[in-house]
Amino acid sequence: MSAADLVFLFKAIIIAIVEGITEFLPISSTGHMIIIGHFIKFTGEFANFFEVVIQLGAILAIVVLYWRKISDSLKPENLYNVNKSGFKLWFNIAIAFIPAAIIGLIFKKKIDKYLFNTLTVAIAMIVGGLLLFIIENKYRKSNRTRDIKDVKPVQSVKIGIFQCLSLWPGMSRSASTIMGGWISGLSTPVAAEFSFFLAIPTMIAASALDLIKNRPVMTSREVIALIVGFIVAFLVALLVVEKFINFLNKKSLRVFAVYRILLGIILLVLAALKVIVITK
Repeated sequence: MSAADLVFLFKAIIIAIVEGITEFLPISSTGHMIIIGHFIKFTGEFANFFEVVIQLGAILAIVVLYWRKISDSLKPENLYNVNKSGFKLWFNIAIAFIPAAIIGLIFKKKIDKYLFNTLTVAIAMIVGGLLLFIIENKYRKSNRTRDIKDVKPVQSVKIGIFQCLSLWPGMSRSASTIMGGWISGLSTPVAAEFSFFLAIPTMIAASALDLIKNRPVMTSREVIALIVGFIVAFLVALLVVEKFINFLNKKSLRVFAVYRILLGIILLVLAALKVIVITK
């Protein structure tokens, strides 16, 4: 490989690490990939395609970590009986999936055109951080649903509505669904677990839509970067999700709210000083 190819691969690995770290944390993976991609000059048609594919690597990490629960829920005796946990889980996931799927399909072109830039991401970071503070302080301690098996359809609807916020790059799908879980009465670990399961159909559907519409002709170095990026995103997400679950059982999400707000402010200052250019 030439020096240019190695640099290109290194940039791809950086973006994959960012995806793996941020996908399931309440800080927005899309927002971070837009920001980091801007600074390291990893942008363009292939970069957009790359970001979609490596998200599937992160999703694979969830499937691996929750494989026993997923496989049990999909057994015929659990899946096709309305009184069993498998049916209830995927019925609730389906309900929560619908709102963002509909809104995303209707407004995808406008979202891609107007919201995928560093300015809108910076604003979303701040807004999302403030919402995390407010909603956690008001709802977290009073939540009573402490097992994903006890989640009710009406709670799933609320979570699904909140997931629509994640269509704004920088808001974070994880943060949006966890906040929806809090308001619905879910404990933080259950809200996060529900968010993980909801990510499976949501991200697969979103990725499939992008892959159908955008399939660039790739060079050999881009194919290599794609394979390496997928593996890196998977491995990093595998480590991060496990650590995040342990964190949720002990601590508040305020640290993520503070991080989001500070990052958003820094980006706005850099934009005002013209250190960064407001562009997709």
